[in-house]
Amino acid sequence: MMTNWTSYFREQLPEIVAELRTYVEMESPTHNKQAVDRLGLLIAERFRELGCRIERLPQETYGDQLRIEYGEGDEQILVLGHFDTVKEIGTLAKEPWREEDGRLYGPGTYDMKAGIVFAYFALRAIISHKLPLRKKLVYFWNTDEEIGSVSSEQLIRQEAARSKYTLVLEPAAGDGSLKTSRKGGGEFFLTATGRAAHAGNDHALGVNAIEELAHHVLAIQSFTDYAKGTTLSVGTIKGGSVSNVVPDWATADIDVRVQSRDEAERITRLMNELSPVLAGAELKLAGGIAKPPMERTDGTAKLFSLAQEQARLEGFELTECGVGGTSDGNFAADAGCPTLDGLGPVGDGAHASHEHVVVDAIPGRMAVLLRLLTTL
Repeated sequence: MMTNWTSYFREQLPEIVAELRTYVEMESPTHNKQAVDRLGLLIAERFRELGCRIERLPQETYGDQLRIEYGEGDEQILVLGHFDTVKEIGTLAKEPWREEDGRLYGPGTYDMKAGIVFAYFALRAIISHKLPLRKKLVYFWNTDEEIGSVSSEQLIRQEAARSKYTLVLEPAAGDGSLKTSRKGGGEFFLTATGRAAHAGNDHALGVNAIEELAHHVLAIQSFTDYAKGTTLSVGTIKGGSVSNVVPDWATADIDVRVQSRDEAERITRLMNELSPVLAGAELKLAGGIAKPPMERTDGTAKLFSLAQEQARLEGFELTECGVGGTSDGNFAADAGCPTLDGLGPVGDGAHASHEHVVVDAIPGRMAVLLRLLTTL
């Protein structure tokens, strides 16, 4: 194998940057199926030109999912990523593609169109240099990650269950670290129902739904356990109609983040155990923890150790971290597949106007990806 792939990819930077620009300038917000499919057709064609087997999985509401195979064998490595973005059509006019101070700016650069570009150029190098693979490569590029992978979760789980390893090309953490754990998360919706009454004449006849909800807001906030990586945040509250009527309804949206399955089970149990405090009040709970945590397992630790070794061969160090945000890596890990996340670009500003990728870090990251794909 070539001694330094970083130098190889550095020579290709102009072409890599041009390819990323093409993807970024094809805006692909999750809810615009036509726009997402347009980019999906381009990505499929790029990989088809490399000799990959392409399978488009039609979706009625969201963009068609892409499953791409290269290589042979019973064992496979799953490479995960998505090409939908949170930014709506027209964002590019306000946040145009630009290269400035060694950074590439534009909606979707960092999260996570660069990751798909990395995968393409790494595979192209593997093919052009006739590098042997130990396992078949399966790329699953999904189209609704930004809204929770509602149409792709089961497909991802099925693919991960038959994979030896999963590599997720979501961006690295802000300091460049790979992600060896992610919190799970979701939303609960708690609604209290009371009895309306005139606040002046019949106050005693009313059952105040906002008062009922207030008892539970304090209880829910107390479920937070920083030592275990568990947080609950009552983010919004709505209720009542006018001030002179005892409110007969109130609802709260609760964000939940958990670092382990045990905590996911504890919080789910506690939320379901909530019961009315006021006589005559009723409670209704909806929602739940939609994404399980991606825990740092022995398998994940071994994957990170291997990535570290490959980075050192390229002359730089890799670090690891755990993060609060979720990705499709959560589903892969929950399916029992050792998963390493954050193998995409170094940069910052996911979903923000300053979203960018650090150009100088691109070659090294692509080199590590290539090495992992040919070593695992």
